[in-house]
This record gives sequence, structure tokens and C-alpha cells, in this order.
Amino acid sequence: MKNDLTIQNDVLDELRWKPCLDPGRVGVAVKDGIVTLSGQVDTYSQKLAAFSAAKKVKGVKAVAGDIQVGPSAFHQKTDTEIAGAILQALRGQSAVDEEKIKIKVEDGVAKLVGEVEWNYQRIIAQTAVQHISGLKMLLNEITVKPALTAQKLEQQISDAFERHALLDAKKITAQVIEGVVTLRGTVRSFTELEDAEAAAWAAPGITLVKNQLDVQEPDFIF
Repeated sequence: MKNDLTIQNDVLDELRWKPCLDPGRVGVAVKDGIVTLSGQVDTYSQKLAAFSAAKKVKGVKAVAGDIQVGPSAFHQKTDTEIAGAILQALRGQSAVDEEKIKIKVEDGVAKLVGEVEWNYQRIIAQTAVQHISGLKMLLNEITVKPALTAQKLEQQISDAFERHALLDAKKITAQVIEGVVTLRGTVRSFTELEDAEAAAWAAPGITLVKNQLDVQEPDFIF
């Protein structure tokens, strides 16, 4: 199992691997496998990229922190300009009905509110707008309307785990109550934890995934 110093160095290397990031502007601290990021970047998408890079590193159990978004003069936009850009981005997504989504922008912080049938539509809406210049933060409050019974959803999620080559489905359970999935059990890496969560989100009508999986790296015998 990697120690905290090794994990810290690996996270820093992964940040340097991202062409959109200036690793000198992002601080990395690690304690007991939990990574804390700090610093300031120009865009919200850079903040997301930093967190995504840290999560990919082997040995990382969780990622926390508060990277600030402070746009340079080039990236600064008015709230009206940001809202207009968000609307245009949503109109460019055939899977999303922009008329069902309301947009609110205040001091560079955008909020999306509305209702969709599938979680992938919620994700598409978020992905379409999170790279918009001038955006400091994005609050995705789009909800997913439940469609199937809890029992059918649990079975679909379990079937998805069985199909996933990297997941040990016997060590993961999924409980569904009113569209909320609770995952319990163990996985071997942070990546597998995210894969299991993604599989649960893919089920129709899911409104929230509570990921209570434990990351337990396998012991190697030499």
C-alpha cells in the first residue's frame, strides 16, 4: 500500500499531465489516503479537471478541498453573458429539452433547475455548460423523475455490476428507496468505487446515489 508522500507525488504528477492546468497553482496535501486540494484557477472546468486528476491516482481514498475560481480579465463575463452562453449550450444538446430547464446566474455562479427522465440527461446538461468562460461555479439542481419500482431498479443495478469486468458484484449491494440508491460493500480502488456509482446512476429514474462503499486495496504477498 502506498504511503501519503508517494500518493502526494503521484497526484502532483497527474496534475502536470493535464495540459489545461498550471500545477503550480494547485496545492496538494495527503493524510491517510485522503487528498486535499487548494489554490486558485482561472475557470470552473480547470477546478473540475484538478479533482478528476486526483481521483484517478491509485491509493487515493477521497478528494476534498476548496480550489477557488478567480477568472482573469480574459475569462471575466457578466451574468447576462454567462446565462446566454448556457442557454445556447443547452440548445445544442438534442438529448436535453432546454425549455424544461431554468437558468439562474448570480455573481458568476450558475444554477440549473428542472426535471428530466434519465440521469444521463442531467449529466449532459451539466457537461454542456461547465466549460463556459466566466463561470465560477455550477449548481446542478435538475431532478430525475422516478420511473420503475424499487425492486426492478435494484435488479437492473445488480445486473450492471455483473456485466462490469472490473467489479466484484458479490461484494456490492444496492438498495433503492424512492429513487435513492445506497451502495454498500467493498471495492479494490477509488476507480472501482466510481465505476460502481456510475453504474447505479445509469439506472432509469435514479435521483440520488449514496455511495457507502469501502476502498480496500488488496494485500500482495511477495
